[in-house]
Amino acid sequence: MIKNSSSVRETKILAQHRCNMSVFKVQRVIDQIRGRSYEETLMILELMPYRASYAILKLVYSAAANANHNMGLNEADSFISEAKVNRSTIRKKLRPRARGRSYTIKKPTCHLTIVLKEKSKY
Repeated sequence: MIKNSSSVRETKILAQHRCNMSVFKVQRVIDQIRGRSYEETLMILELMPYRASYAILKLVYSAAANANHNMGLNEADSFISEAKVNRSTIRKKLRPRARGRSYTIKKPTCHLTIVLKEKSKY
């Protein structure tokens, strides 16, 4: 989804049910990149040792590509204005146990939202 207003140009990208990990694990990575420039965000995400950083890195790349292709924004002039993670559905799997019983395994998922804005020139 692309939002275009007269003075502020921004690109919003949303990934639903893509991130197959807990909200709390993704939140610690999202908190590090909020408000930073595009290049600084890429460096931070490539060097972080968490599994969530790869999913967020792909989403930031996609947001920058959308901003460049659809609105003509330069990646060097953009920054992460908003980054948030919301809880999504919990996938349930059954694991076989002794004596014909089963045990549920709960796999949490989350929604990621990243908004890229262009830095003001003045």
